[in-house]
Amino acid sequence: MRPVGVAIAGLGFGETVHLPALRACPYTEPVALWHPRADRLATAMAAAQLPGSTDFAQVLADPAVEAVVIATPPAPRQALARQALLAGRHLLLEKPVTLGATAAEELERLAHAQGCVVGVDFEYRAVPLFQQMAALLEQGWVGEPWVLRLDWLMGSRSDPARPWSWYSSREQGGGVLGALGSHAFDLIEWMVGPVRQVQAQLTVSISERPLVGGGTAVVDAADTALAQLIVEPHWSPSGRSLPVQIALASTARLGRGCWLEVHGSAGTLVLGSANQRDYVHGFQLQGARTGEPLRLLEPDPALAFDRTWSDGRLAPVQRLLGWWALAIREGRPMLPGLQEGRISQQIIDACLRSADGQGSEAVGSPWGPR
Repeated sequence: MRPVGVAIAGLGFGETVHLPALRACPYTEPVALWHPRADRLATAMAAAQLPGSTDFAQVLADPAVEAVVIATPPAPRQALARQALLAGRHLLLEKPVTLGATAAEELERLAHAQGCVVGVDFEYRAVPLFQQMAALLEQGWVGEPWVLRLDWLMGSRSDPARPWSWYSSREQGGGVLGALGSHAFDLIEWMVGPVRQVQAQLTVSISERPLVGGGTAVVDAADTALAQLIVEPHWSPSGRSLPVQIALASTARLGRGCWLEVHGSAGTLVLGSANQRDYVHGFQLQGARTGEPLRLLEPDPALAFDRTWSDGRLAPVQRLLGWWALAIREGRPMLPGLQEGRISQQIIDACLRSADGQGSEAVGSPWGPR
């Protein structure tokens, strides 16, 4: 298959993860770079030996650019995505895909009208042990589900001296909901079923951060989120709703990492990792039938990565890029795509509204099938 020529917009995660993953994937080839700052772009172009421009329209006009990875901060993402779709370019978007579900819906409609394939980098769908747990749940391993808990307690923002950035601003899509919540809500929708009700509490633990040039600025993007959901598991024998409790934090200096546990009538599954430095490496899957102690479950070799890196993010991103490229060449929708990105954002929006009003927020599906 002829590799898909891909431009990268955004040179943080885009340069450190997407660029090497695109080069490692046999179905993709990086062909151009974009960044609004000329000095930053020049450094990246020299290191990658790739052409680039600060003019996004010029990048899109390059006939070698068939598709674009947009790995910018959340605020400019929608405008860049819209420009690329109008130019007929396929997209892979980082999450959260937009600053609100309405904007995500608009991109979804535009992509459909333009015949463009849009994927979203929900990379946990590509991590072997997460795939294995999803399969076991689908097979009824826990029986009738009784309760699900997800703790994701990280310390990446626990240093008060870490400078203020877009991550500190709710208006710019910052905070733990966009960083971790977008993944968490997609995991629930994928592995369990549709979310129907949300109640959330959001707090800011570090309320001010230093500015690079001096002084301080207010932080209004939550660094801690507690959410209770009502979910309809698609693999429940009775079809009854499941209570889900989620705790997210980016200021838990000695937090336990990421742990997902599901308890049911026939057994328990626990997937977790205490690794604070790499959010893919370190996971173990444990299981127990009723009356038995937890034991490690052997990884399914059929789901293993062909190659791993010291940076655990590269392998699942490469796998997702391969899914995306194949969808482009075969002319079919990508999964996870904009619908999944929009649903995750819809739950984030519901959390924000619930926290603002201190009430429970119903979650529906006004845009069609979920």
